[in-house]
This record gives sequence, structure tokens and C-alpha cells, in this order.
Amino acid sequence: MQKGNIGVTTENIFPVIKKFLYSDHEIFLREMVSNAVDATQKLKTLAERGEFKGDLGDLTVRIQADADKGTLTISDRGIGMTAEEIDKYINQIAFSGVTDFLDKYKDNANAIIGHFGLGFYSAFMVSKKVEIVTRSYQDDAQAVKWSCDGSPAYEIDETDKSDRGSDIILYLSDDCKEFLEKQRIQELLNKYCKFMSVPIAFGKKTEWKDGKQVDTEEDNIINDSEPMWTKAPSSLTDEDYKTFYRKLYPMQDEPLFWIHLNVDFPFNLTGILYFPRIKSNIDLQRNKIQLYCNQVFVTDQVEGIVPEFLTLLHGVIDSPDIPLNVSRSYLQSDANVKKISTYITKKVADRLNSIFKDNRKEYEDKWDDLKIFIHYGMLSQEDFYDRAKDFTLVKDTEGKRYTLEEYRTLIKDNQTDKDDTLVYLYASNIEDQYTYIEAAKEKGYNVLLLDGDLDMPLVGLLEQKLEKSRFTRVDADIIERLIVKEDQKENTLTEAQTDQLSQAFRSQIPTIEKANFYVEVQSLGAESQPVLITQSEYMRRMKDMSRYQSGMAFYGQMPDSYSMVLNSDHPLIQRVLDEEATQCADSLKPILADIKGLEARLAVLRQEQGKKKAEEVTQEEKDDVSNTQKSIDEQKEKKNQIIADYAKGSDVIHQLIDLALLQNGMLKGAGLAAFLKRSVDLIK
Repeated sequence: MQKGNIGVTTENIFPVIKKFLYSDHEIFLREMVSNAVDATQKLKTLAERGEFKGDLGDLTVRIQADADKGTLTISDRGIGMTAEEIDKYINQIAFSGVTDFLDKYKDNANAIIGHFGLGFYSAFMVSKKVEIVTRSYQDDAQAVKWSCDGSPAYEIDETDKSDRGSDIILYLSDDCKEFLEKQRIQELLNKYCKFMSVPIAFGKKTEWKDGKQVDTEEDNIINDSEPMWTKAPSSLTDEDYKTFYRKLYPMQDEPLFWIHLNVDFPFNLTGILYFPRIKSNIDLQRNKIQLYCNQVFVTDQVEGIVPEFLTLLHGVIDSPDIPLNVSRSYLQSDANVKKISTYITKKVADRLNSIFKDNRKEYEDKWDDLKIFIHYGMLSQEDFYDRAKDFTLVKDTEGKRYTLEEYRTLIKDNQTDKDDTLVYLYASNIEDQYTYIEAAKEKGYNVLLLDGDLDMPLVGLLEQKLEKSRFTRVDADIIERLIVKEDQKENTLTEAQTDQLSQAFRSQIPTIEKANFYVEVQSLGAESQPVLITQSEYMRRMKDMSRYQSGMAFYGQMPDSYSMVLNSDHPLIQRVLDEEATQCADSLKPILADIKGLEARLAVLRQEQGKKKAEEVTQEEKDDVSNTQKSIDEQKEKKNQIIADYAKGSDVIHQLIDLALLQNGMLKGAGLAAFLKRSVDLIK
């Protein structure tokens, strides 16, 4: 019997392993099975080289749980170990570079996993005792048994073992008995080991017999040792790729298409990335890419390896250049990882571009599903925008799709304003903005449909990228002012008429929560609508952007700002003006005269005071100005009340306001009921 202490400079190795080396205890099973697979692969390599001439036989790695003994055993028929090899590889913990690892890596111990062969010691995270029963593949090798109870002390004994390979026997700690449960083991094997390169058996397959599930004689192989990404793309069919996708994501819809990655310089990388069908809820779709190292599952947290916008994709990436226990700081600093990220971006862009060029109809049909990936990439990665701008599509309200350059050519003659700026008109909802869209079409304008999650942020980007261009929603202004091609027509009303007309409508606009209305009068022609409601493009866009940028959250709290535009040329507005003049003239005449006189007096007072220095103006003179202004305000309030009293009884004013609100989906509840009743009464 040999006894000794494991070759490290501290007796705290096992507590450190438990605390630092692995963030999740369940990883131990991956490490144990991975070591067994490695031992098996090494034997296969020796056989291929002619250094092992025996019969390979069944190379299946087996996992067995014994609840009565409290043990979990991982067995292989690989190369095994001699006593000397155990001393070298187990007792010395890879015998190099470990003696100072506590000081060097105490803040980031994950970085050493994979580099110093510490995977085996993850067994002590869940075990109170670990045994290795092993026999080397070498002729006449003596089987040995190594045991350790979680302290630096170990024992090695000769033992009997008829077959080559190793059995790792874990005596699970009392707080880790969950790892003896069949369902829990099955779950971990499926998560970490389902694509390892050697068959892995856990128990037997079952069948339904005599009213219950019973074991058969056939091994339950839990893994696919030759997964799709290890095969040549030329040997695979579309159905093969779809079948593999269903295996990875049983509950997902069929993918749009896929990209098979296969590169061996300047780094090794294989994998298959799928474009899933998603249209919204971006964050819910993340962490669907699985990262493997030589077919061993590492993580599905692939930020840093895959460009951020491609974390929306599904699939598998396998690279031996990324260590099994990958840390965030490692990903941020490693040159190979940066190269992988750049390569994947280029590969995705090339694939999208080839589909666009080779089968544009298929590409257009899938555009509504694809655009969230492409828009996200353009917004988050400059070099992807440069690649994607040529195969990015825009869709108009008729459902026709164009590249950015095609669309620019389509609209440049008719949608360039007097300042030589190209105006891209868009709608976000065809039904809600139908009237405005139709008005634009009557002018010969084309209207884009921008109704995607990322369309508004993209608009801001395109306005930066596209020369002398701006985007405006069709309801941002009256149609005559959306694309101004000449100076606006002067309003034909007097200042007094404009003021009284505005006040009549302003006084009757209902109170709507988080909405402010401003009334203006324009000469729009007798054929245009009598009343239109528009919303400021700037303010609406700021509110939209507040959903994406936390620093702009205050815009989201601000009320919506609307303009109610009265068309002074329309017969109904003219009718309101005439009725207002008829019904209010006598009451307003003395008030308007008083206002005029008071304003003249105020102007004289201010002119006289303007000739003096501030300290020379007496309190009496200041009070005179203040009282005159107060009198003006009182008379204006009387004027406004007279106009409001008239407007309150005007069915035409109420009907026109309600029609404008209804057109914008803003007439609800009691207001809508009153409108319907009034409409019926007007028809009678």
C-alpha cells in the first residue's frame, strides 16, 4: 500500500475547489464523463497508430447509480492508468503550475480549469470520498485502487480488475443525494453529454409491458456521438438540418434557414446556426445557442463569442480553442474569441446576401421574420450595417419590398422637398392611419410600413446614414406640409377671425389623459378635410426611443402633443365662422372695443416707461401697467366665455372635433356615445 499527500502547497485545496473552481456543483458529472470519453478516445488513437493491437470491443462509457450504497460510478474501457500514472496525473494535479494557483487565481479561479487538469477534482464538490479502480491497457498491467476522503491524504492499493479502463466511484455527500436520482442524472447527461464522441449508457431502455414500464436488455444510450455539425455539409439534406433542429428545440417552429460553420484557420470552429421564426419579445429568445468544446457542452451564455445581435439565433458552436470552463473576463480578452465573433458575423452576412441574390422571392417571403435579426445587427454593430445595407429591405403599405437603393430611386422625383431633402413617409399601423395613408397616395407619394420592434431605432440610424434624408410618419402633419415643395399659402382669415375660430374649437376639445392639444388655422383648400389631428414627429419619436434607452425615460412620462388643424377654406369651417359672427357679434363688440382701448393704453404706458431707467419708474406707474394688463386679461376671459358658450351649443363644432378624434382612435366611452347619438339626431 502507498500512502501520501496530494502534491499541492496548501491543505485547503478541496475547500477552494468547492468555492472557486466551479460555480455550479452539477458540473462534476460533465467532468467525470468527459474524462472517461477522453480516455476512450486516447485508446482509439493508439489503436489507429498501431500502438495498441488488442481488441477495442465495446467502448461505451457507463454511468450507474446505487442508492443503497450512496455511490455514483462512471466506467470506461479506455487506456486506464498505472500506479505511476495515478501519482503523476491525480496526486500531483497535473504536476505543473499549480503550487501557486491559490495566490494567482484566487479572484478568478475559473481561468485555470482546463489548463491544469483539475476537472477530476470537481468530484469532491459532491463527494465525501472518491475511489478510482483502474487498469492500464498495457500488457500485464497491475490494476490499482486510489482513494481519498477529501483531505490531501490518499491511499493506493493493488486490486483485481479483469478489464482495462477506469471506474470512478463517487460516495456522494449527504447534501448531494439528488445526484443519485435517475431523473436528475438523466437531466444532466442530456444537458452536458448528449453529443459526446463516445457512446454513453445510463441504465437500460424500457418498454411497456403488463401495464407498466420495464427494463429491456438494451443499453439506454443517451448521446449522439456523431452530431450534425461534425459532418460535411455536402452530405446533409435540408431535412437532416430540420430534424437536428427539432432535436435541439422540440417545441420550436421550423427554422427559416441555417448556416453550417466549418473553419480550421486561424482557429478551429464548427457548428450550425439557425434563424428561428420570431417577430417580437427579443429578450425571451436569448441563450438558445449552445457552446461546445470537442462535443462537450460548455454553456448557453454565449455573449462575447457570438456578436450580441446573433444571440437571437439558435444552434450549436463547437470550438476546441475555447476552454471548457469559460469565464467572462476570458471571453473579453482572448484574441481567438474576437476572431470567432468577427468570422461568424461575416459568415452570417455572406449567407444572407447569397440567399438574397440567388432567390430573392424566398428572401422577401421570409423578410418579416428576418428583419428583427438584421435590424438588431445594423443597430448594434457598425461593420454589419456596412454589409447588410445592400440586402436590407423596406416594405410599403401595398406589401411591395425594395432595397434601400431601389426605394430611394422610386421616391426621389416626387418626395424631395424644396430644401432638396428626400422625405421617407411611413405608417406604423395601416388601419389606424388609413386616412393619412390615402391622402398621401392621392398626392402620388409612397408610404412605408414600419411596424417592427426595432423600426423606430432603425429610422434614426438611417437618417444618419442616408444623405439628405428624413423620415416622417404620415400623421405627423397635414399632407400639404409633410413634403413642402413651395412656400405655404397665406391664411385668408383676419387675425381676429383666426383667434375666435381657434377659441371656439379649443374650448370644446374634451380632456384626454396624457394628451395636450394645440389648435391652428390653415388655408388648405375647399376639398381638404375640415379638421385634422396631427402629432409632432419629434416628440413621438422621442417617446418611442424612451422604450429602448433608459436615459430618455423622462420623454415617456410626458403627455402626447397633438395639433388640431382647422381648414379655413372648408365650407363647414366657413359655416362655423358665419354662425359665430352672427351669434356672438353683439356680445363681443363692446368687449373687443374695450380690449382694443386697453391694449393701446398699455402700449403707451410701456413706451413711456421704456424711456426711463428702471429705478426712475414709480410704484404708481408700475401698478398702472399691472392693472391695465389685468383688465385686458379679464376682458379676454369674458370674450372667451362668450365664444365657449356659443361653441357649446354648436353641433357642427362638436361633430367635427369628434370626427377628428374618432379618426385617430381617441374617441371612447361617454364621448363616443354622445357622438353616436348626435350623429343619429343630425340624420333625422
